[in-house]
Amino acid sequence: MLQFFRGSIIFSVICFALAAWYGWSSTGSLEATAQMLWIVLVLSILEISLSFDNAVVNATVLEEMDEVWQKRFLTWGIAFAVFGMRVIFPLAIVAIAAGIGPVEAINLSLNQPAEYERIVSSAHVGIAGFGGAFLAMVGLKFFFDADKEVHWISVIEKRLTSVSAVKSVEIGLLLLVIWGISTLLEPAEALTFLISGILGIITFITVEAINTWLELRDEQRKLAGAAVRSGLGGFLYLNVLDASFSFDGVIGAFALSNNMIVIALGLSIGAFFVRSMTIMLVKKGTLAEYAFLEHGAFWAIIALGAIMLLSAKFHIPETITGLIGAALIGISLWWSIRANRKEAVEQTTRSS
Repeated sequence: MLQFFRGSIIFSVICFALAAWYGWSSTGSLEATAQMLWIVLVLSILEISLSFDNAVVNATVLEEMDEVWQKRFLTWGIAFAVFGMRVIFPLAIVAIAAGIGPVEAINLSLNQPAEYERIVSSAHVGIAGFGGAFLAMVGLKFFFDADKEVHWISVIEKRLTSVSAVKSVEIGLLLLVIWGISTLLEPAEALTFLISGILGIITFITVEAINTWLELRDEQRKLAGAAVRSGLGGFLYLNVLDASFSFDGVIGAFALSNNMIVIALGLSIGAFFVRSMTIMLVKKGTLAEYAFLEHGAFWAIIALGAIMLLSAKFHIPETITGLIGAALIGISLWWSIRANRKEAVEQTTRSS
């Protein structure tokens, strides 16, 4: 198991060393430096706990990609996840919301962290609409599938499978939910929420369209006898999915610190471990071994999407978000183990 997490451990040591250097150089206090290190540790654990369902879903997509694109996701993708979502994304929000340039946004984050936090938090309604809609579409697509044969919560999943014969029913359902939540908001926020939610759905459809086009192109090349090793569609899908998962972690991190550097270091450690976890699930064939684990992850995604959408109106602690995801995955894992044991007993009985 250590082989999967060696890179994450090395990266964590580097981040903690940077945090110690930054804490000492900026405060000159051992106590303040120790406090920064503690916040970095807590943030990394928070990110891992919030994103475990992300690792399981990532693994379902990576299983269908060749090894070259798996490695690219672990290397190129981590650059986007760490620097794009944990550093550039919050700075971009501040720059757009405050109407300032990127350099001024960096100065604001370093010299006026309280104002930086206020501006980032003020964009929460739009982030909640976009991220919640995209994640909800990811989860709904899994269950609204007419070809789906394995069911975990059968009483619900079988009905969703049968309803999926109606084209785009999940999009209509989600649009109704987004509209319903928007009616609870102030007019200006409602418009922002509606537009962001629609853009989240459009982004999902666009990524799916690109993926479908690439798959059709690959099929044509196969028929022509050409070697095909394309995973670009899955790569794009995974990175957008990763970004959506990161929204709640980035916003929730301000509950512990409004220092951009501390937040970036803590969340980046968590992002690295989630990547390593994803690769481990693929290499060890965990999803194939535990039949309902994938179902638990997608239910967790729907729950996270719903929480993000509702968070536009209601404050929902990140702890609850993490516990719901962990509980759904834990129960689905236990259910899978129980099913495996039952199947083993039945096979033994038949053979005897």
